[in-house]
Amino acid sequence: MEHLSFAITSDGSKTIFNEQVGENYHSRHGALQESKHVFLGSGLSYFLENKKKKKVSVLEVGFGTGLNFLVSADYCVRNEIELDYFGIEAFPLNKELISQTAYNEYVSEELWNSFLNHYQEAFHQKCIINNQCTVQIIEKKLLDFSSNDQFDVIYFDAFAAIHQAEMWSLESLTHISKFIKTGGVFVTYAITGDLKRTMKSLGFSIEKVPGAAGKREMLRATKL
Repeated sequence: MEHLSFAITSDGSKTIFNEQVGENYHSRHGALQESKHVFLGSGLSYFLENKKKKKVSVLEVGFGTGLNFLVSADYCVRNEIELDYFGIEAFPLNKELISQTAYNEYVSEELWNSFLNHYQEAFHQKCIINNQCTVQIIEKKLLDFSSNDQFDVIYFDAFAAIHQAEMWSLESLTHISKFIKTGGVFVTYAITGDLKRTMKSLGFSIEKVPGAAGKREMLRATKL
């Protein structure tokens, strides 16, 4: 994976720069703060606090380095929540790269070690990470993904539309919207007029919420 290299973001956490795409996997203003603010804070914990649930299912578009899974799993362990996590990733990173992210600094040693030990297996089947968390990673493009399940929360963490316009198309957003439950929450770091109009047309209520560092606003949408 010669086109991939590490970069240090503003909060000290690492991301990976993809030379072929021309973009980092996370915000250069802080990989960790973006993951915690956009996906954990505005997505998972928002859903759990509003629904008063102790069990939750998450589908992530763009599993990448696994950072969003790790911070979500760590939160769920600390708050005694059962987490069933699925990630879609068309171009998986190898275990060696994942192990060099140093994300072990932000989660428990037990969680980190279990994630690394099960990482490759998770592409073939659902893996039990600990007593409260399972993870499975699906190596497919978004439009090739299918499931009989629906999910409570969708993390939409694709590369930006300027680099990967097809991920933000009406076709892609219509497809992924099939897999969210009524009352479920869709979150992404981006917000545009087209994105808001598309999600509204697909039966979601739209919220502009404060963005992570470097972005004024982001989108949260709830399935009506």
